[in-house]
Amino acid sequence: MRLEINNLNEIRTIAKKFLEQTQSFRVFILNGPMGVGKTTFVKAICQELGVTDAVNSPTFSIVNEYCGRDNLLIYHFDFYRIEDEIEAYDFGCDEYLNSGNYCFLEWAERIPNLIPEQALVVTLSEEENGCRMISF
Repeated sequence: MRLEINNLNEIRTIAKKFLEQTQSFRVFILNGPMGVGKTTFVKAICQELGVTDAVNSPTFSIVNEYCGRDNLLIYHFDFYRIEDEIEAYDFGCDEYLNSGNYCFLEWAERIPNLIPEQALVVTLSEEENGCRMISF
């Protein structure tokens, strides 16, 4: 499946479509180069899930936790700065990923052995015309 974002005004609509089409998943691996909009897309998804707090990149904290409507928990990870899987395991990453809550993982290739089998791989790319493609 592919979704196209032509401009930032469309991102909430695309996030809603994405959630509708991926209802059976809770763990999402977000692939794409730095600057392609992974965190921006997670922010739009969180807004659609009822998060009212500011959604920021978890680059330095590794994981950010958000609460959506009906006390829905959402975890947003950025594994760019971790040294190895043991570091992720030591802070309880596997417990988050197996919690049944929404988990969005950036730079998940750094923790290949901790990713649940039921995770959905989502690839974000930038087209020549500047629009973003989301493939899953």
